[in-house]
Amino acid sequence: MKEKRITCEKARNVCIVQTLATLGHFPSKQSEKEAWFPSPFRSETQASFKVSKTLNRWYDHGEGIGGNVIDLICKLKQISVKESLEFLSDNHCSFSFQQQPVKKESPKLEITQVLPIRHPALLDYLTERKIPPTLAHGYLKQVHFILNSVKYFALGLQNEAGGWELRNKFQKHCCSPKAITLISRGKQNIIVVEGMFDFLSLLVIRPKWFVDSDVLILNSLAFASKIGSIIEKYDGINLALDNDEAGEKWTQYLTSIFPKALDKRNCFAGFKDINEKLIAHGQRYYP
Repeated sequence: MKEKRITCEKARNVCIVQTLATLGHFPSKQSEKEAWFPSPFRSETQASFKVSKTLNRWYDHGEGIGGNVIDLICKLKQISVKESLEFLSDNHCSFSFQQQPVKKESPKLEITQVLPIRHPALLDYLTERKIPPTLAHGYLKQVHFILNSVKYFALGLQNEAGGWELRNKFQKHCCSPKAITLISRGKQNIIVVEGMFDFLSLLVIRPKWFVDSDVLILNSLAFASKIGSIIEKYDGINLALDNDEAGEKWTQYLTSIFPKALDKRNCFAGFKDINEKLIAHGQRYYP
């Protein structure tokens, strides 16, 4: 039997922050009482779209308009109130129909689903970072999670302790426990990078490096001093940490301890990291 369409009264209580997340829009900053988004109605670099979490209402400072979630769907999808209610009814599994209370305890991140990457917002994000989706599919997942009672999704890289590094266009999170990620294929050499996009970017820029190399993704420079027992077993150690003060510090540290460790940052000289160079210059990927 077809489910009855929800009423306007019930629809007004649908969480706006969660609705935007489900549609691929994420806050650039938020507090217990409010969240700020780049406007979902246009392209902008500075967030001008405010959501009051306590009132569950939105206001776009760029256009001087606002309202409830029904008004948002009508404006965003250019549809009528009736069509907006039908949309909310059809997607009732994705949206919360209860206003979530403000919680004061430390936020807890809960993974709810792990899928192959298929959401358009994540595919667009990969494209913006110049990472071929066909390449990312081999290493990343589409991870759905709940944080502060709000549902989100992001690109996820699993680490050696079972935790996840989570990235989307507007947010960076980690689902504990935090640890390195080791891509081990029994090779003679190893490449050490800082994060998931460093690894994928290097795979695009220098694919031949990976023919005879395993990969260690630090996920945090805090682990740089703890990887000695792993990398010392390899014949060759290639370091591609960031071109910043912290990257320089740990590159010098590792090369001083391991004579066979080589600083490979010359391949993205002039840029802070590998992905910055890839975005600036681009390079075709051959699967």
